[in-house]
Amino acid sequence: MISTLAKAVHFPFKRIQFTPDLMPADITGTEVLEEDVNTGKRIFKFNKGPLFANIILADEINRTPPKTQAALLEAMQEYAVTYGGKNYPLEKPFFILATQNPVEQSGTFPLPEAQLDRFLFYIQLGYPSEQEEYHILESTTGNRKVVVNPVISGEEILTIQKLVRDVPVAESLIEKANKIVRASRPQTSSIEGVKEWVQWGAGPRAGQAILLTAKAAALLNGRFSVTPKDIEKVAYPVMRHRMLLNFKAEASGKHTDEITKEIMQVIV
Repeated sequence: MISTLAKAVHFPFKRIQFTPDLMPADITGTEVLEEDVNTGKRIFKFNKGPLFANIILADEINRTPPKTQAALLEAMQEYAVTYGGKNYPLEKPFFILATQNPVEQSGTFPLPEAQLDRFLFYIQLGYPSEQEEYHILESTTGNRKVVVNPVISGEEILTIQKLVRDVPVAESLIEKANKIVRASRPQTSSIEGVKEWVQWGAGPRAGQAILLTAKAAALLNGRFSVTPKDIEKVAYPVMRHRMLLNFKAEASGKHTDEITKEIMQVIV
């Protein structure tokens, strides 16, 4: 799916398979000692890693230890990689899409909250429907090859990203997004479910993500202003990975979507 997306936008695409023995330099790149054939002088040259692409698939990201996971933090926040005291900017637009196995499986490492917070959405993919699964079997077991033609350029995506930020949002909706995020924090929330089940709530990035993705949702639906339904639509994938539930909630089988639903019922 991700490689098809990369072909549709004609971007350089890299897939990183995360494993327990993966090192940070395997992702960011490393310096190698090279000798100039003419002068005989030896210099260090930085060989860029797979992180230097427009679209990155971090496959099974929770298979690797936190030290290697943390190598993505600077790239996701600053769009750059620092090695040996030198900063190497990443080409924009830059996207990281990650998959992870259920954390209850052996050999997995839960992602730190700081890294989870840098992902815009947490989208859950369940099993396909019967009809969808039939089409998957039909289309992937024959000789038919699908040609994916680029439909948009990187420059166009950057222009659209700027346009998204220009979409107006009413002060009441900014206030609503702010209340949703603040209501997820048990230290200050008045919602009983949050106080009982949540150990740590969402931070300011959650509010930024709600507003920016609500603006994008409005544009995708042919509107140039954000509505309350846009806020409600994006709140679940934005909040899903930004609330840390306590042991009692995990033991009771609670999910962050249930907490978000309770918050949405209170915040109007």
